[in-house]
Amino acid sequence: MALKCGIVGLPNVGKSTLFNALTSAKALAANYPFATKDPNVGMITVPDERLNKLTELVNPKSTVPTTVEIVDIAGLIKGASKGEGLGNQFLANIREVDAIMHVIRCFDDDNVVHVDGNVDPVRDKEIIDTELILKDIETVEKRLDKARKAAKSANKDDIRTVEVLEGILAHLEAENPARSYDVHDSEFVKDLLKEIMLLTSKPILYVCNVDEDGVIEGNAHSARFEESVAGENAEIIRICAGIEADIAELDTYEERMEFVQDMGLEQPGVNRVIFSAYHLLDLITYFTAGEKEVRAWTIRRGTKAPGAAGVIHTDFEKGFIRAEVIHYPDFVELGSEAAVKAAGKMHIEGKEYVVQDGDVMHFLFNV
Repeated sequence: MALKCGIVGLPNVGKSTLFNALTSAKALAANYPFATKDPNVGMITVPDERLNKLTELVNPKSTVPTTVEIVDIAGLIKGASKGEGLGNQFLANIREVDAIMHVIRCFDDDNVVHVDGNVDPVRDKEIIDTELILKDIETVEKRLDKARKAAKSANKDDIRTVEVLEGILAHLEAENPARSYDVHDSEFVKDLLKEIMLLTSKPILYVCNVDEDGVIEGNAHSARFEESVAGENAEIIRICAGIEADIAELDTYEERMEFVQDMGLEQPGVNRVIFSAYHLLDLITYFTAGEKEVRAWTIRRGTKAPGAAGVIHTDFEKGFIRAEVIHYPDFVELGSEAAVKAAGKMHIEGKEYVVQDGDVMHFLFNV
């Protein structure tokens, strides 16, 4: 499965600069609102040292990493929910992504115009939140109108739908995002939320775009912002998009890592963005490894073996018989599939096996 993340934020907060760094693409990153009028889309590979190690051990003809699709969406302004600026386009594009990367401006620069005149990350976040919540209220009201008409037949499910939608509407009207609505572990509520596809139900990663001096410990702007969202249980990271753009311009991995280390960092910020997005969506990676190809595959944590097989091809899931599983540490310790088999550490698993992060798998199927 390909993870699809949308980069959002007010104009001139560093969205397109971050997009360029993530994808090494050349999206327009001009110093004026709406420089990005159409969503730029880029595919980026997910860095994984385990894939490199397996490639070293297996020596395949090709290596295929898993990927993340990044969408740079036009900047949003006040009134977007009513069509102001590029509001309708923004809201349509954001509806299609799995997760939101909300870039927050946490740097001062007189040469970069702020759409609202001054830097205030808390206010900026609230502008975006308000517009998304207003659009969600509109969506719920329309769905609730239909549900109330259907409930006149006294069908229990229709009546329950009305009750749940009224609860969600009250939650939104209290200026709370749908993602914080208490579903009470109810599959009915979860399914209904999934059906209506509310914008504020999507997982969110806050990316604080700081100046160079604030990359490691942050600054006054990022500290204030992080305090303001402490109760959201959201993912928050700090990066300097300008630094990431400089790193992306370097030709080799060695040059990039030398630059990163000179900055006092352990890894590029773009790596942390990707890892945080994975954590946000509760994703894991498993591998297939053979002479022709070593490849990484993305699945949700908790996926059983047939579902993992289906990521490769639907026939694998339909005709699933069993899976041969090698745990990554065993593969690395023993050095080859043959050695793992000889040591009796290859596991034969059935339909109920829950795939673990890092598993090296081979599927047997029949259709």
